Amino acid sequence: QVQLVESGGGSVQAGGSLRLSCVLSGRTFNRYSMGWFRQAPGKEREFVSGINWSGGSTYYGDSVKGRFTISRDNAKSTVYLQINRLKPDDTAVYYCAATQRAVGRTPELYDYWGQGTQVTVSS
Repeated sequence: QVQLVESGGGSVQAGGSLRLSCVLSGRTFNRYSMGWFRQAPGKEREFVSGINWSGGSTYYGDSVKGRFTISRDNAKSTVYLQINRLKPDDTAVYYCAATQRAVGRTPELYDYWGQGTQVTVSS
């Protein structure tokens, strides 16, 4: 069974940076496309970024383009999300997700989810 564990969240001031990590265990990592989503209180889960199995294709939500960078290290079974120039609107629980399909922008396309890591940005 696939397990995903996120880490790296925290509380930062606006303009700061964080790097989130997500480790996949239980299956071969490079068989999965990976996605990052976030969910703020009272809002729907939002697509943040996705990366295909090789890392050769990456995708971003409009609100994070130019500030967030997704990458993966297949040898470490880990996907990363580098978050720069943080804004208070980035405050949310960030989830990583895995799918054997192509990268998708909706949560329903993903089969496995981590428990989430909280990111809080103060102004």
